[in-house]
Order: sequence, then structure tokens, then C-alpha cells
Amino acid sequence: MWVDNQAEEAINFYTSVFEDSKILSVAKYGKEGPGPEGTVMTLNFMIGGQEFVALNGGPQFNFSEARSLVINCENQEEVDYYWDKLSEGGDEQGPGWIKDRYGVSWQVVPVILTEMLSDEDPLKSQRVMAAM
Repeated sequence: MWVDNQAEEAINFYTSVFEDSKILSVAKYGKEGPGPEGTVMTLNFMIGGQEFVALNGGPQFNFSEARSLVINCENQEEVDYYWDKLSEGGDEQGPGWIKDRYGVSWQVVPVILTEMLSDEDPLKSQRVMAAM
């Protein structure tokens, strides 16, 4: 995850939202830079058993909706929890889609929706799509 200069803030936020998460390591810029000496360069972290790296790389690159992270939720309580947490300071983009305050796109998806959209009966799955 390439961010301008708020990687530590973003990862602290994500690890507070997801119960099964933790920061694994932090690397800081040295005197050779390119960031200010002693500031965070990268954070390795884990959410749900998946490892990620966040880099304070500067403003050259931004996140896009073309890449999103999916949260499969077992019930409405989980959907509401993640929706409320991740949309705070961010942007609700449509059914199930959020862009959080750091620009990362998330899909908050009830597992049952995926099952219904994948139903073998094409009329049934299309009714679900229309309702969604």
C-alpha cells in the first residue's frame, strides 16, 4: 500500500478495526533518505492472516477503485460494524462499496449475497442482482 506520508496512522487505524490484525515490523528512513531520517518508511502488518506492507512513498501514486479489499461478513451486525468504521471520514460509494479516509476501497459483502448471486438458477440470481 503506497501512501503519501500517513502509513503509520492508516495501519494503526486498520489494526484497530480488524480484531485479527497486528503490526509485524516497522522500518524507518535512515540518513540516506529519501524520507526524513527517523520517520517511518514501511510497516509490515497482517489482517486476517494476510500480510501487507504500507510504504510512506510520497504523493506520486494514489489508490483506485480498480483494486479493492473484500470483507466477507457473516451477518448484518458485521456488515454494520465494518461499514461504520471504514466509512467514517471516507466516502460511501454505493451498495457495499466504501472508500476509507486513506483512499482505500473496500467491499463489505454479506456471504449470503455472494451465495445468492452464484445461484444455479439464472432467474434467481438476476432477481438478486436487480434487488441489490
